[in-house]
This record gives sequence, C-alpha cells and structure tokens, in this order.
Amino acid sequence: MLNKLNTTMKKIILMFAAVVMAAGVMSAQDINQATESYNNGAMELQMGNNEAAIENFQAALTMGEALGDEGADLVANCKKAIASATLSMAKDLYNAKDFEGAAAAFVKAKEVAEGYGETEIAEEAAELVNQANALKFNTEGKAAMKAKDFPTAISCFTKVLELDPTNGATAVQLGQAYMNAGQLDEAITALETAMANGQEKNAAKILSNVYLKKAQASNKAKNYQEVIDFAAKSNEALENGNAYKLTASALQKLGKNDECIAAYEKYLEVTPNAKDAGGIICTIAVLYQQAGNKAKAKEYYEKIVNDPQYGATAQEQLKTL
Repeated sequence: MLNKLNTTMKKIILMFAAVVMAAGVMSAQDINQATESYNNGAMELQMGNNEAAIENFQAALTMGEALGDEGADLVANCKKAIASATLSMAKDLYNAKDFEGAAAAFVKAKEVAEGYGETEIAEEAAELVNQANALKFNTEGKAAMKAKDFPTAISCFTKVLELDPTNGATAVQLGQAYMNAGQLDEAITALETAMANGQEKNAAKILSNVYLKKAQASNKAKNYQEVIDFAAKSNEALENGNAYKLTASALQKLGKNDECIAAYEKYLEVTPNAKDAGGIICTIAVLYQQAGNKAKAKEYYEKIVNDPQYGATAQEQLKTL
C-alpha cells in the first residue's frame, strides 16, 4: 500500500515538474516573441513608418505586460517607444505645414506620453501644441489680411499673441490689421508691443502712419492743436514730410507763422522732390514778406521765378522787394 502511494506521489511530482518546465518554455517563447515584435517596431521607426512601429510596440507591450516582472523592462521600453513614435507622427504633420492637424496630433502625443509616465515627451508635445497653433492662427491671419478681412485677421493675430506675448513680428501684423480696420488706438498698442519685442524698424513705419491718420482726422475736425501733437508723434516714430506739412498748415491756421515757416521748410528738406514744392515755396515767401523779412522773402521767390505755375507771381513780388 505504501509502495503504491509512493508511486502515485512520484507521478504527481513528475507531472508538476513537467508543468513547471512547460511554463518555463512558454515564458521563454513569449519573451522571444515580444522582443521580436519590439525589434520590428524599432526597425519600422528607423524607416519612418511610425504607424507600423506603434502597432509592433503595442503588441510587444501587451505581451510584456502578460509576462509580469519578467516583462517589466520590455514594457517600459515599449511605453517610451510608443510615446516617441506618436510625437514623431505629429512632427511630420508640422513639417508638412499642416499646423491644424499637427496641433491635434501633439495633443494626442501629450496624452499618450502622460498616460505612460513619459514626462519629458509630454512636456515637449505640450510646447509644440502652442507652436503649431501659433503658426495655424498666423497663417489664417495672413490669408485674412490678403482678403482684406481685417476683423478675422485681428482675431487670428490676437490668438497668436495670447500664446506668445513676445512675438514682435505678429504684433506688427496685428497693428497693421487694426490700422486698416480704422481702430487706430488699438493699432498703437499693438505696435508699441512690437517695438518692445525687437521689431522697432518694422513697427515704426506703421506707427508713423497711424499717428498721421489721427492727425488727418483731427485736421478734418479742425482741432489744430491735436493735428500738431499727432504729427509730432508721427515724426517721432519715423520722420515724414506729410506730418510736417500737416503741422505747418495747422500752425498757419493758428496764426503761428514763424513756426509755420519752420515746419514748411522742414517739409521741403524731407521731401525735396515734392510735387507741390512750388506752392509751398511761394507760401513761405509770402509769410516771410508778411513778417517784414524781405531778404528771406526774396530768397524764396527767386527759387520759383521759372516755375510754370508760380513764376509770374514770384517775378511780380520781386519787383516790390
């Protein structure tokens, strides 16, 4: 009886050993298969086949998780590889200038990386989401400007600056859009932002035009002191003849003839080839004549003695001086 029991126990032990050995063989086979799938993913990744790579890494991940502790290293490698490949797919869209698609893909890459605990990849994806969105809105803004849809352009450029407040180039575009839309105060704010962020030269020209438009509006409203003030700001941003001309006209209306002469002289200095130079020179001569400065009046009349429009007047006045 005892011998029979010992024989039965031996059979059970042998069967258990066989099961253990079979499990060991199955584990080795699973590891090899998972490793092969991982290596295939790495190969696809090298060839730029990101989708195929992710499929292989995902299969290897599933097999690795089933192996428990034995598959821990493989699982970690798969998670990193999947997150990297997902980010790489988003970058492909970005490089192809599909900024809208890239932004969505970067969001997905961020979510995948966070889910797998890949902090660095998640942070890079988050940063690239903003870059892609900025380029998307900037592209749409430029298209709107070309179509003269200034409200849409303003909206798009504003969104870019919300993502990156130091983007001076976009602030210049926003200032231009505001100016074209007739929103001059908003244009000034945008252009001042541009100048504070490395776009002094590009912003200055537009800012000068904005203040010139404000001076012209004040001139139309017969607010001559405002004309002078805004024209001064225009010249402060970028010196231009039209600002001096508006200043001179406003000063003349205010009866400040000495200052008016100086402004007209500055106008001629800045724009020596102005089409209305003859008329301006004649005006300066008259103002000097009225002030009793015969020498200066004579000097300016002599400049236009051969002018087809003002020559006769100049010759007549020179006879009286």
